[in-house]
Amino acid sequence: MLDQSIIEKVIAKALETGGDFAEVFFENKVRQAITCEDGKIERIISGYDLGVGIRVIQKETISYAYTDDISEASLYETAKVAGSAAKQQITKPIALTKGKQISPIHMIKIRPEDVEKTDKVKWVLEANQAARDYSNFVSQVMVGYNDSVQNVIIANSNGLYVEDERILTRLNVQAVALKNGVMQTGFYGPGRLMGSELFDIDTPESIGKEASRIAVTMLDAKPAPSGALPVVIDNGFGGVLFHEACGHPLEADAIQKGTSVYKGLIGKKVASSLVTAIDSSIIPNAWGSLHVDDEGQAGQATVLIKDGILQDYMYDYKRAVVEGRSSTGNGRRMSYQHIPLPRMTNTYIDNGQSNPEDIISSTSEGFYAKRLSGGQVNPATGDFTFVVSEGYMIRNGKIEEPVRGATLIGNGPEILKRIDMVGNNLELAPGMCGKSGQTVPAGVGQPTLRLSECTVGGTEMRGGSQNG
Repeated sequence: MLDQSIIEKVIAKALETGGDFAEVFFENKVRQAITCEDGKIERIISGYDLGVGIRVIQKETISYAYTDDISEASLYETAKVAGSAAKQQITKPIALTKGKQISPIHMIKIRPEDVEKTDKVKWVLEANQAARDYSNFVSQVMVGYNDSVQNVIIANSNGLYVEDERILTRLNVQAVALKNGVMQTGFYGPGRLMGSELFDIDTPESIGKEASRIAVTMLDAKPAPSGALPVVIDNGFGGVLFHEACGHPLEADAIQKGTSVYKGLIGKKVASSLVTAIDSSIIPNAWGSLHVDDEGQAGQATVLIKDGILQDYMYDYKRAVVEGRSSTGNGRRMSYQHIPLPRMTNTYIDNGQSNPEDIISSTSEGFYAKRLSGGQVNPATGDFTFVVSEGYMIRNGKIEEPVRGATLIGNGPEILKRIDMVGNNLELAPGMCGKSGQTVPAGVGQPTLRLSECTVGGTEMRGGSQNG
């Protein structure tokens, strides 16, 4: 770890040529990954990242430099490079105030380094075997285990100094099922901001079985219909649709660039009155949670939409300064090599009043999207296409036959207005969010909800209206 007195000198060095703001981000990260294919352990990889990133802001100009050499001389040189964009010669002594002790809300019971590698391998093999034992139709299984321990120090010229530790654990299984020339894939991968106590919640066996269940179920699926109809989206990872189609346009950089459909709509109705959407990094042990963000701002819950009315955007430090306001704790970066950006943490649609069973039973005919996978979104318009990895038809208020090859096609802002039932079974799911070449862990979530109408893309045409 870096000595606080050295960090003070580094910040002062970065400001020697006249920057308005300087920041030091120190990272020490240890990670381990284990992969299994065809019943054999293919790779056991241990990684170690150590370095410092230094950012200097002068008006609208941002300069960033980083180094993996944390010697005092190297840090001074890196600070000099980062500050080179500033022109005004000044001397500004820096005194850092160590922030109050962070009250841990994300408790860790079993740290990754306290677990033998043989135990981690055992979990991987258990998940593999459970997936294979689920059905004779399962032809291929791939398992990946990942854990990481990241320690950071964040300090800046405003006097901030804070330390934090983040521990993540995840196990994912992909199963391939084959029957009569038809091949289907199932994926399941729980992860949380915790150690191996994760497996007290989701056992390796249950993870393997769920991946295979999806793949095998979809073997007998019929071609999906094509047309506009009511759509019920299941809880958990169904929230990825809101994350991609609506969450990114609510990040402050998109707002300030004028590339978001939500620019200038604070206080306006942007969704059904049933919709309340939140970004929160203080959900205990959730995948996207943090004690502080990557700029040292304390974690918080930010209400983005309340009862259909747009309330706020997600800000990092720089974008907040532009508007003369405080950051919302959404400054995030992939590593010390990357500049922070406004990013989501755990973004979700909050609980409503309906029972999930009532949502299904009140739908005479429709489509049930139990699991979504990848998708494409136009951030400027909100237009999206999402692949449904597990879908079913709803007939007479009951979930009936599975269908494959379905996509959901629509527009994020419009879809929010078409939500006419929201369940009371909120669940979060882990994901990896990419933006501007950076990938960070982000939680997505929602309760079961219904869209009064959405275009389902498939291979079978339905009768009646085809308008989305």
